[in-house]
Amino acid sequence: MDTRTQLGRLGLFDAKVPRYTSYPTAPHFAGNVDPGRFGQWIQALPEGGEISLYIHVPFCRRLCWFCACRTQGTATLSPVESYVATLEAELALLKRHLPQGIHLSRLHWGGGTPTLLTPDLMRRLIVAIADVADFAPGAEFSVEIDPNEIDEARLDVLAEGGMNRASIGVQDFDPDIQKTIGREQSFEVTRRAVEMIRARGVHSLNADILFGLPNQTRARITETVQKLLSFAPDRVALYGYAHVPWMAKRQQMIPSDALPTPEERLDLFETARRLFVWDGYAEIGIDHFAAPGDGLAVAQKTGKLRRNFQGYTDDTAAALIGLGASSISRFPQGFAQNAPATSAHVAAIREGRFSTTRGHVFTDEDRLRGRLIEALMCDFRINAAEILRDFSLSRDALFAMLHQAEAAFKGQVQVTGDGLFVPVQARPLTRMIARSFDAYDLSKAGHSSAI
Repeated sequence: MDTRTQLGRLGLFDAKVPRYTSYPTAPHFAGNVDPGRFGQWIQALPEGGEISLYIHVPFCRRLCWFCACRTQGTATLSPVESYVATLEAELALLKRHLPQGIHLSRLHWGGGTPTLLTPDLMRRLIVAIADVADFAPGAEFSVEIDPNEIDEARLDVLAEGGMNRASIGVQDFDPDIQKTIGREQSFEVTRRAVEMIRARGVHSLNADILFGLPNQTRARITETVQKLLSFAPDRVALYGYAHVPWMAKRQQMIPSDALPTPEERLDLFETARRLFVWDGYAEIGIDHFAAPGDGLAVAQKTGKLRRNFQGYTDDTAAALIGLGASSISRFPQGFAQNAPATSAHVAAIREGRFSTTRGHVFTDEDRLRGRLIEALMCDFRINAAEILRDFSLSRDALFAMLHQAEAAFKGQVQVTGDGLFVPVQARPLTRMIARSFDAYDLSKAGHSSAI
């Protein structure tokens, strides 16, 4: 029986599973995490420690149909200016709660379209962040950049403010596919943005592309990857397009009959994956690729690769604090999410309180299962010695869990005295294997295709 047939028999082409950027996943968050608890978790951070900070800008000048992010369109800058004022107030509130001596190991602006901000608004936000905490040595300041929404003046402000990693969304360079997904962005416009970024000495360039888009073929994704490689990006995320029109209404604009089948999605992924590997990129987890000197490649080699809401990371900070509407924070104690609606978030900040509306308090079992899943997603293996060192469970109990996964994926998962390992040919099953360690009811939300 060939590998493709085995994968099909195990349900790969029918399964809907989480992406596991958190455990438990966001649908399981509840209302037992409120602004008071959020503030307590901030205050409990160790003095002189490091944190990551995420700033969410939910506005876009245009709403791409493929996107499932929480965003809103705006034709004027008025709501953006008001929102930046809210972020300034939220940063001041954070400062009042943070212990002394906190530094930033990572700062990321996401959205939405952070580069929708004018140079003056960007400068105001940079100053407000600097008033909260200084950068730690070796810190990274990354910004999601829309090539259609960037110019020299805005890049000057970002570079002067310390941006040293830029992330551009490509999705696909084929004009017909771009029209179908509502994201028209020419190769020339993207190349110009890359040239402006590089000209300012930004040391790292990230890029996102999608497989599984409508009308996408092997030839088309090959051309997109080859064009992307001409930019020599340091890091690439090759995400599978998640068609979830019941969650993201704008995706109803995309013709579902033009979408590739799950089998075709796997072919598209493999086509792109081979091109990146042939060009010398290291495979990082299930869907990232990194140049040999990139931080992700180094973290993978040293066993320090981690996974969070932005995907794979080499950040080891104790906490990730998310500011702005809908942002999610992660602390050693659990997750906390801000009010999803911009209006509700703004109202809370104006009242002088955080907008935390839900989250999850970790149990010991959550921490154990979360680490098992993260190890699979990052390293394709579970190291028994590490788990037994860091968690209070017996060897028999751990191996009972590992053997259950082995039985569910017979012939695809290897369990030895060292732990569990997913061989190369079975790695398309990784999210499904991770699901076998998930103790929560997965029927609570619709998830995306396992491919």
